[in-house]
Amino acid sequence: MKRFALLGAFLFLTGCASGNWGWYVIDPTTPNGLSNIKFLLNGFGATILLSVIAAVLSMIIGLLVALPGMSSNRWIRLPSRIYIEFVRAIPLLPMLFWVFYGLPVVLKSMGFSVSIDAFWGAIITLAISDSAFTAEIYRSGIQSINKGQTEAAKTVGLNYSQTMRYVILPQAIKRILPPLANQFIYIVKMSAFASVIGMQELTRRANELVVTEYRPLEIYSLLILEYLVLVLIISFFVRWLERKMGSDESR
Repeated sequence: MKRFALLGAFLFLTGCASGNWGWYVIDPTTPNGLSNIKFLLNGFGATILLSVIAAVLSMIIGLLVALPGMSSNRWIRLPSRIYIEFVRAIPLLPMLFWVFYGLPVVLKSMGFSVSIDAFWGAIITLAISDSAFTAEIYRSGIQSINKGQTEAAKTVGLNYSQTMRYVILPQAIKRILPPLANQFIYIVKMSAFASVIGMQELTRRANELVVTEYRPLEIYSLLILEYLVLVLIISFFVRWLERKMGSDESR
């Protein structure tokens, strides 16, 4: 609440000050300001949907990459390490351009006529980019479980997949929930890059409004507030989930 109070005070004082401030463009008491706010807020749905789908795919890919990476067989482990190091080394923006513009060309050369729109281009990019970090989170969480748990599972006749499903992963998930939540927040923030390929999310709408209103300071200030509110809501939900799952050690 203190953050909102400070931000509100800042907007109020700057709006009352003389000079070149133009908070009227996002003033909810005027028809134009209210229309601009609604236009910006309509980007919430796209941002949330994009982030949730990308996060789910990232967790699935990350798990599929992490499990072979913990194998005692070097040749099974090697592809996982190559994938993680390669993906982590590529900046998000060049990867986004490659997926959106380059991947359809590559698929076409292989005989697949596939077009990728901005929405799915952003999802594929975010999912792949984040999966390398998610894989490392899974690996650290699984390896933190005492080896005695695995040995105990073997003694009762569980195979590898059953041990992971019923014994190791349920315990590991509790430990890796906070870093996974941080990765989801990272995806939400990085979804802003989708604006450069035409995705109508929060940042794209702010950019379009700046072009018509010529008030970047005021509009981007509201954009920051939108992301702040979104991240705070996610953080609150994650804290609640941690308490429900018993991940919060302090409680």
